Amino acid sequence: MKIIATTLLVLLAGSLQAATLRCGSALISTDDSTSEVLEKCGEPRSRDFLGYREVRDRYGFFNEVPLEEWTYGPRSGMYHFLRFEGNRLRNIDSKRGN
Repeated sequence: MKIIATTLLVLLAGSLQAATLRCGSALISTDDSTSEVLEKCGEPRSRDFLGYREVRDRYGFFNEVPLEEWTYGPRSGMYHFLRFEGNRLRNIDSKRGN
């Protein structure tokens, strides 16, 4: 039982860690707006428009929102990829550069 609980805590901690990124002394996290990320991290190395996605709002209506991926780095040998849906940060992914 203790091993299962420890394993779950480690997995949960890993997923929480992936939801934030440090930019200098500032911290960004999922659901931040594009303007907040720009203010804290500056201009990205690249911005890629990926298309549109249809999402349902809380009232049941469907809207198309733009999808973008911003790339920062390399920072300490890491590239950081930020995916935005409709002006909100939805995913942070990192990879070691070659």
